[in-house]
Amino acid sequence: MVVAVRVPEEIDKQAWRAMIRGRRAQVPDSVRAAEAAALAETAGRLDPAEWVCAYVPVREEPGSAAIAEALLATGSRVLLPVTREPGPLYWGEFTGTETLRPARYGLLEPAGPVLSPEAVTSAQLILVPALAVDRRGVRLGQGAGYYDRTLGLADPAARVMVVVRDDEVVEWLPEEPHDIRMRWVLTPGGGPAPLDVASS
Repeated sequence: MVVAVRVPEEIDKQAWRAMIRGRRAQVPDSVRAAEAAALAETAGRLDPAEWVCAYVPVREEPGSAAIAEALLATGSRVLLPVTREPGPLYWGEFTGTETLRPARYGLLEPAGPVLSPEAVTSAQLILVPALAVDRRGVRLGQGAGYYDRTLGLADPAARVMVVVRDDEVVEWLPEEPHDIRMRWVLTPGGGPAPLDVASS
């Protein structure tokens, strides 16, 4: 069960982003590595899916490319984002860490063919990066809107799971009309846990 961290509701999204980025920058490398290993281990134990949309964490994001490797080892076919102009994400199939190449925004992308945004419709499991998520499933992203534009294309039956650190599951986040709520959260210490999407 997710235990949400309570933070005053007065702060806006930009203040939230600054606060969480500051916290992430202070996480020791040893803790970061332990959390990445825990996330990869849990990813390898998720219910099998024929197609998974994932991502490779960069900078201070929790996790590492080992998450995608663990999903690949289960027999899933794994798609990773390929960035274009602002809009829905394009995708590339992940075949191993050695095939990743540097891309814009400091991201790592598959080197193979680029698939259209509609490729997300094939995914039964979608892992989504975030700075934080609240108990209602409201996600705080980096602010570019790529995932808000992408998740509207996903299969409604897909298991959409946000990945954050344990203390980034909070009681409340500001929400906007275009925000798409998450149904599950994956943390280093908590494993996959449902969120109360029906809450107001």
